[in-house]
Amino acid sequence: MKRLLLALAVMAAALVVAVLAAPSSGRAHDDDDGPYAIGLWGDVPYSDAQQTVGVPNLITDMNRSRLAFSAHVGDLKQGSGSLCDDALYVRSEGYFNALRAPAMYTPGDNEWTDCDRAANGGYNSLERLTHIRNTMFDTPYSFGRHRIRQAVQAAPYVEDRRWRLGPVTYATLSIPGSNNNLGDTAPDPAEWAARNAATIDWLHEAFASARAHHSKGVMLIMQANPGFDRDDPSRAPVRNPTTLAADFLPPDPRAGNGYDEFLLELRREVVDFGKPVVLVHGDSHYFRVDKPLLDRTGLRIQYFTRVETPGDNAPTSNDVQWVRAVVDADDPEVFSFQQELVAPNLQVYTP
Repeated sequence: MKRLLLALAVMAAALVVAVLAAPSSGRAHDDDDGPYAIGLWGDVPYSDAQQTVGVPNLITDMNRSRLAFSAHVGDLKQGSGSLCDDALYVRSEGYFNALRAPAMYTPGDNEWTDCDRAANGGYNSLERLTHIRNTMFDTPYSFGRHRIRQAVQAAPYVEDRRWRLGPVTYATLSIPGSNNNLGDTAPDPAEWAARNAATIDWLHEAFASARAHHSKGVMLIMQANPGFDRDDPSRAPVRNPTTLAADFLPPDPRAGNGYDEFLLELRREVVDFGKPVVLVHGDSHYFRVDKPLLDRTGLRIQYFTRVETPGDNAPTSNDVQWVRAVVDADDPEVFSFQQELVAPNLQVYTP
């Protein structure tokens, strides 16, 4: 009898371990409307110091913060002067899996479109993207110590993911910098056209899912700054200078611009949804929360919010920080944001 009881106890313990180790579907939280917080970060690490000190400090800080999940908006390395070798992706996946909560990621230009630069090793960009898809997006689950199952875009665009938590539908969109792969050393219009069409389809599916599940808000996560800013000539769409009521985009998208078609479809979906929508991106390394989207008459769409995560601000800086987003179904705006300062990473300034 003692042996039987011992065997049963061992079996029960093994079952508990297996359950705890199994990925979570996240479905238990779909109908939970209680407030929760998520962590947003990106455009790091850009240096050895950020790899060994800054990012580990940030991960420790986020792990103390009882987050529902986190999302890295891409750029796992600096744009030039560091290799796009396989070790880059292994190291990055290690960061994501060190996070206690589910961790999401969408690829940036520095880890694939810009890899054809000689200073980055002269890799084939599409081969690097394929490698990312085959190694970092080879399951339907998120990263993190606790994982959730996600909806996945049809192959090969498996980096596009979607999930729900409480009142919000979330989706990642494969839209990197360097003009969405039309503006670096070896632009690839064919790759852009196919991925851009698939990404726009995924955008439509995200809003369709949000409507079907009566979501109170939508959050979209991508890497590129797609050109909302009038004062950023490297990214801003050309406006008609003759009228303040001009469309935020010209009647015909700019030739060779990698973002205009997406922006037009985004605006259509935002207007049709009619509830809070947030677009989170990185790319230009400047923390901001603003309302840059205009309708066709020039009126600002107040229920659309852009959030840019803080990124690397100098090659030798270890000032690595993140953004806390709070989701509250009882808040009419659903989302609120604040920058979180990781104390050990703060730089000391002297007059």
